[in-house]
Amino acid sequence: IIEVFLQRMAVFELRPVDFSVMSLIAHNPGITSRQVCTTLGILPPNLVGMVGALEKRGLILRNRHAKDGRAMSLYATDAGAALMLDAEKVATQLEEEQTRRLTATERKTLMRLLQKIYL
Repeated sequence: IIEVFLQRMAVFELRPVDFSVMSLIAHNPGITSRQVCTTLGILPPNLVGMVGALEKRGLILRNRHAKDGRAMSLYATDAGAALMLDAEKVATQLEEEQTRRLTATERKTLMRLLQKIYL
């Protein structure tokens, strides 16, 4: 599945980690870099480069956090939100293709088990 995911996300110039970071930011406007690191298990120095690259592409904005001046709040730009809408549709299609042979109950069970492992 990851091989096909990589191919399909190449159109958007997103690696799996970029996809995860962008999705988290798009669905949680104002999330801090620290929260992204904690949620995704990314080391802060690694996130700095990713955020810089995504910002350079015009996909996200960084602003000082309203309550903690040391923290940065992250927001998807309109272009970033549009890109993620398309990328998430492609990811959902891939999930549906790969789980087509499962019943609805089996698919729910798989998702629940994967969440137990990864969340």
